[in-house]
Order: sequence, then C-alpha cells, then structure tokens
Amino acid sequence: MREAAELAQPVPVEVVPARRGAPRHCGWCGRRLPEGGNVGRRRRYCGQSCRQRAYERRTALQRSGLPEDAVVLSDTEVAALQDRLFQLRCAAEDIVTAADDGADLRELRGLAAEVARAAKDLEQLR
Repeated sequence: MREAAELAQPVPVEVVPARRGAPRHCGWCGRRLPEGGNVGRRRRYCGQSCRQRAYERRTALQRSGLPEDAVVLSDTEVAALQDRLFQLRCAAEDIVTAADDGADLRELRGLAAEVARAAKDLEQLR
C-alpha cells in the first residue's frame, strides 16, 4: 500500500532551458534551422512544406485518437530504419574487432568516423 502511495506522488522535474547559441532543428525533417534575429517567434520548421506536413500529421493524430507524441512509420520506413541501425551496429563491432586485433590509430580513427556518419544518418528519421 505504501508503494502505491509513493508512486502516486508527483516527481519534481527540473526544467533545463535550451542553451543559447545551440543549433535548432526543423520540427519535421530535422534539418538545421538558420540563425534568426531576436525579433518574433523562433522558427519551428525550415519551410512551408515541412510546416504543412507537421500540420497534416497533427490533425491525423487528433482524428485517430493516438497520443500526441506517437510516431507512425510505414513498413518501408521501419525497414529502412532497421537497416540503418544494423549498419551502425556493424560499424561499432568493426571498431571492437580492430581494437582487439591491435589496429593502429589511423585505422581506428577511420572506423570511428564511419560510426559517426552512420549515427548522423540515423538522426534523420524522415
């Protein structure tokens, strides 16, 4: 009974403000947004087409009853995401194997660059 009461208690959450000067990204496609002035609202989307796609997604979610933070992917998008995750895992395993085999620093640096590239590709979900 005590555990249920403890779980029902709200947990204080520390709100961390966004860093000044940190790059902002499009709310739809994830591209980096250009730095704007200090006047008006901050941009959320890189262009009108991304803004429209985000609107269409929001209205479709409202009609379907899915939660606001739901992510809906097609079978093709899921397969592509799984392929990119597999590439990232293989690249990381290559680094471990190379380190175990006594690879030199230059080779390890090249393999690490490949992991970084694969991880960057994964950031783009759409």
